[in-house]
Amino acid sequence: MKQQIRIAVTVAAIALASVAMPVQAKLSDAEIPRLGADLTPVGAEKAGNKAGTIPEWTGGLCAPPAGWAGAKSGYKDPFAGDKPLFTITKANAAQYKDKLTPGTLAMLNKYDNFSMPVYPTRRSACYPQEVYDIARAEAGKIDLAGFGLSGRIRSTVPFPIPRNGNEAIWNHVLRYLGGGLYRLYDQFPVRPNGDFYKIESEEYRVFNQNLSPPQDNLLFVYLDRNLAPATLEGNTTLVHEPVDQVKQERSAWQYNSGSRRVRRAPELGYDNIGNASDGLRTFDQVDMYNGAPDRYEWKLVGKKEIYIPYNAYKLDDKSLQYKNMIQKNVMKSDLFRYELHRVWVVDATLRNGMKHIYAKRTFYLDEDTWQIAYEDAYDTRVQLWRVSVAPMMQFYDAKVPFYRANIWHDLNSGAYLISLLGNEIKEPWAFGRKASWGDFQADALRRAGTK
Repeated sequence: MKQQIRIAVTVAAIALASVAMPVQAKLSDAEIPRLGADLTPVGAEKAGNKAGTIPEWTGGLCAPPAGWAGAKSGYKDPFAGDKPLFTITKANAAQYKDKLTPGTLAMLNKYDNFSMPVYPTRRSACYPQEVYDIARAEAGKIDLAGFGLSGRIRSTVPFPIPRNGNEAIWNHVLRYLGGGLYRLYDQFPVRPNGDFYKIESEEYRVFNQNLSPPQDNLLFVYLDRNLAPATLEGNTTLVHEPVDQVKQERSAWQYNSGSRRVRRAPELGYDNIGNASDGLRTFDQVDMYNGAPDRYEWKLVGKKEIYIPYNAYKLDDKSLQYKNMIQKNVMKSDLFRYELHRVWVVDATLRNGMKHIYAKRTFYLDEDTWQIAYEDAYDTRVQLWRVSVAPMMQFYDAKVPFYRANIWHDLNSGAYLISLLGNEIKEPWAFGRKASWGDFQADALRRAGTK
């Protein structure tokens, strides 16, 4: 009887997926020439807005500014001469509410030490020409197959003109991040009273095209190892991330330095609690959103102009110390730069029969990069619970727009989690890394985690 119930549930889920997903999503021959014409090569509107507050995209920031001494010194702010146009505070938030998310409005109302300095908009996003060429070449061949993809070979922008929310989220998940990356970073759980502690980690993320040999249905391999504090040192996570996680589940392993054991970790996904996060982040909130999209119905609400954290070069300032950046409830507001950008708004609503601690989530995707700038996450009563903020910047030496920090705020407790900071780290992030498939196998995990 139980087996019959399982079969019935599976059949119902497949039927629902087929209803929710459009049958045809490929771009037509008439739409593809828009890429690089009235649209940027990744599908953003090339023109500025009518008010002149969002400028035209003219190619982005594709080279380091004059006088840059290299990544070891931090990324020089090419817009250091810009001054804030105005600052949004609790007192004047109502004046700007049409360009604020519910999450930022809630933070302005809750935290007296939170404000938003707004600067002129700089459309700095730039990718290598190869990224543009591949996106255009595959644009008319890629389609949704249920919650997965068909027809994709290498494109990092499978749906430059999205027709639904699932397509937009795929653009975020597959976006170009340099082919491979090695980075050291610091993470800080910050308690409601402002106390915090540091977790030091290193991460390897190598995408399939930079892997030897490349694998079928693989997006990237990922290895993250804790370096400090001593209670976590050596703990290591290994992930094989498929492109289509409905077709093939994520494979994951963990090495515990205390027991010196490697074990399979099937729980590394969805709403399971993220490692070393003080319970403030789920696994599918890493990188703002990752993993299989099958637990939600995805709705493309449309485009909107809002203030998002952009060109976050102040957060990369090597002269800053963490103790002067982190405070109670929020990081210091003058470290942020907010700009007016067009974003795609995507609502994710939990599907019938599925479980997740977030019943609803709203994502705001920057049109120039397809990166999620904000997430508003709602509890099972559909009350706003957590706000995720992702300041981004252009890593101009690598032609990669990427996050300079990820921050997850819990509005109920006042605690928050900061990740990806590197102000007190000398070694810069290394893009373009290549690796051997054999280096990312479970039998190599013990060696990687050994103290």
